[in-house]
Amino acid sequence: MTREEALGIVREYVKNENLIKHMLAVEAAMRFYAEKFGEDVEKWGLTGLLHDFDWEIHPTLEEHPQAGAPILRERGVPEEIIRAILSHADHTGVPRETRMEKALFACDEITGLITAVALVRPSRSLLDLEVSSVKKKWKEKAFAAGANRGEIERAAAEFGIDLWEHVGNVILAMRRIAPELGLVGNA
Repeated sequence: MTREEALGIVREYVKNENLIKHMLAVEAAMRFYAEKFGEDVEKWGLTGLLHDFDWEIHPTLEEHPQAGAPILRERGVPEEIIRAILSHADHTGVPRETRMEKALFACDEITGLITAVALVRPSRSLLDLEVSSVKKKWKEKAFAAGANRGEIERAAAEFGIDLWEHVGNVILAMRRIAPELGLVGNA
């Protein structure tokens, strides 16, 4: 499967541009980590790009992401990617076993928090965002309350990386695609 084919699936099923930006951010983080660990950059990237493709058509825990798996199979998405997508949600019961599966879980939730922090900065940019800014907002439980901090901590631990090193890595990854994410701002 090519990135263009995966993006076609995303565009077919997702109309919310912010959700697409989320999937692009997770893709960027997954590509970053694949490079870092000498893994298959394309496979990891596709996993990040496709992980929430079915959220708009299956917006409940009873359905997402498991009800999306048959669609991905019909489209020829490799089973390894589908399994990783299934494992990114605890409620599916699919255990995270591979480094790619653990990376997807670790990159999913943190991208939303980083985006929220960037958007409240005067620059509205990832280009000047530092880990210290995320740390400061981390302590404000009312800020980006939907970002499950417990899950973010657990995901980093499962992935075997220090939380704040992980935040720094994901910021670097997201900077690579800041224009696509609308997070160049006025930095």
